[in-house]
Amino acid sequence: MHWTTIGKTAMRMLRFSILGLCALYVHAQSQYEYPFQNPKLSLDQRAGNIVSLMTLDEKIAALQNAGVPRLNITNPGASEGIHTVVGRVGPGGPPIATTSFSQVYGMGETWDPALIKRAGAVEGYEARYLTQNAKYKRNILILFGPTSDLARDPRWGRTDESYGEDPYLTGTMVVSFIEGMQGDDPKYWQAAALLKHFFANSNETTRGSSSSDFDERLMREYYSVPFRMGFVEGGARSYMTSYNAWNGVPMDMNPVLKDVVAKEWGADWIVTPDAGALDHVVDLHHYMKTMQEVYVQALKVGINSLLPGFGPSIGPTPHDALKQALAEKQITEAEIDSAIERKLKTTIKLGLVDPPASDPYSKIGAGDEPEPWNADKDRTVARQIARESVVLLKNASALLPLNKNALKSIAVVGPNAAKVRFDFYSGATPYAISVLQGIQDKLGSSVKVNYAENNDNDAAVNAAKSSGVAVVVVGNDPMCGVANPFQAFNPDASTKPCPDPGMGREGRDRESLDLAQEGLVKQVYAANPKTIVVLVSSFPYAINWSQANVPAILHITHAAQEQGTAIADVLFGDYNPAGRLVQTWPKSLDQLPPMMDYDIRHGRTYMYFKGEPLYPFGYGLSYTTFKYSKLHVSADHLADGGTISVSVDVTNTGKRDGDDVVQMYATHLDSKVDRPAEQLEGFKRVNLAVGQTKTVELPLKAEALAYWDVKAHQWVLEKDKIKITVGSSSADSRAEKAISVR
Repeated sequence: MHWTTIGKTAMRMLRFSILGLCALYVHAQSQYEYPFQNPKLSLDQRAGNIVSLMTLDEKIAALQNAGVPRLNITNPGASEGIHTVVGRVGPGGPPIATTSFSQVYGMGETWDPALIKRAGAVEGYEARYLTQNAKYKRNILILFGPTSDLARDPRWGRTDESYGEDPYLTGTMVVSFIEGMQGDDPKYWQAAALLKHFFANSNETTRGSSSSDFDERLMREYYSVPFRMGFVEGGARSYMTSYNAWNGVPMDMNPVLKDVVAKEWGADWIVTPDAGALDHVVDLHHYMKTMQEVYVQALKVGINSLLPGFGPSIGPTPHDALKQALAEKQITEAEIDSAIERKLKTTIKLGLVDPPASDPYSKIGAGDEPEPWNADKDRTVARQIARESVVLLKNASALLPLNKNALKSIAVVGPNAAKVRFDFYSGATPYAISVLQGIQDKLGSSVKVNYAENNDNDAAVNAAKSSGVAVVVVGNDPMCGVANPFQAFNPDASTKPCPDPGMGREGRDRESLDLAQEGLVKQVYAANPKTIVVLVSSFPYAINWSQANVPAILHITHAAQEQGTAIADVLFGDYNPAGRLVQTWPKSLDQLPPMMDYDIRHGRTYMYFKGEPLYPFGYGLSYTTFKYSKLHVSADHLADGGTISVSVDVTNTGKRDGDDVVQMYATHLDSKVDRPAEQLEGFKRVNLAVGQTKTVELPLKAEALAYWDVKAHQWVLEKDKIKITVGSSSADSRAEKAISVR
């Protein structure tokens, strides 16, 4: 047959195929009023069809609300969700008591990604329950979280909202939380994660006008890493920008949103500024002169959700400004269409335009299903996170654990003893067990518990003197004295000063690392040398005196509804602590660079810290001991694109079952560029019975050892020699091996 004849035959077959497909498409569409209702179409097709049916006014309205009422498309709604789902019954209604985990900082101290995934699943389920249950009908399927910022400086007022100072640890926790929250269904999400705050948002007092200045390499290798991991590995697609600028350009106006976050990492579905941040581009950053310019530039770099501030806007409404911008041809309707299409993908992914029967999460909250926060399943996760977050900082002469059978009396004193304190991002809880209550519940009536809130009239000292052992519970107030967070805010995005310079919160950085309540510790210790400090805090304190004198110290964070249960379990040996610090704890402010120096190479984090810290990154003690042996690498050479396995045997050589957190660090020995002294590249929390040995395997990828070439604008894996260190903290090397790269 002639090739021309073959070509004509092929063309006829192609035409018939296309006609057949079109007929099938038309038949499928005939089942639905609109094409977007067809679940078999792609996200892009469905979102595009919705936008094509919308009026211009509806499109502009959708920049503030992800629903389209005329088309019966429900707004998913949103809530804070970094360590609890914050919700109320209707606008302004009573708060809903949902499960409250430890502050994010404490969740990080578990070093347990699998457990953090369970926490994310609890939040996603509870958000879906609140949305669908007939009693509540509170649409909150978009959760603002996880927080993905890095705690580069312990003075940062929002340190409690970070998983720590290390990008890999933080990113790993972020990925796990997202996976749990969004669920494992391949088509639908249980709830949608919205990461915050992108990025380099770790100063508070001047955040509304400040600029975080550092080079492209630090952007790629440090500050953006948890976000990239959350998007690329965790599957999140939405995020909130931060108040600050990067190198002089406010984040809401910064091209990095479009050029990197959207194009490289695929995160552009819902991109929202922080509350009032767009106004601050004009009135605080003075980067642009009018709100119309701000709205236009925000849309051009990828922002498509115009979150309002706490007060009236300084300019025209988004509706009026964008209408004018369209008339002046500063922006096109096609650009608005693109912004709305991306936003609607979240609505579709949550199953809000599909029949309930097709969404596996649609049955949550149906009928008389009991409230999940009152069920053992969610409470068990909260209890386990609180337990695993406890860090044993000191235990001289094995004072802990206490033998409750040999104890006749115990003093429990301090301003944090009888209450669980909550922060700006907490809500109501079904219950909250304080340290005092946890101890009382543990001991029952067999041991006398002497309580004093403070040392007024020598109350704390007398309680300590009359008791066999004293537990002094100290720390910060995460609210810094205010009852309502909204009462604390100033017009410049800061918040009112804290009464104690050693405390901080959103909008206010700390001015000191000193613990004012250490004076109470000294008084109690003088009255009873068997004193145990329980430091309940959102950030590190320079407790040098306590470390030098008090025999035992524990750390836990706020907001955990099972806080008291966890501390009591650890005090009396029903749980062996294995929490690890997620930040370097300095001895003094003198060990830190200036607050606004964002170049961590100048002495920040364990990677570049100068001097000896009070406690190193990754530090934490146990009631048992562990031995490391037989460090093995699967290959002595790591090629570009490859992965090797690093394994080590860990043996429980003590007298109690317990967990160890095996940490793997890499040091570049022959690098031609500046590198950290060491950097975390893997970790695993492992449980070991007495005498048990387990082989712990950790993968090491070549890509993790690359650096960002600022001239070539790409990752480069150089020829290098790497020292692999395995141990129980950044300062505790138990075994080492060297490998070559490339």
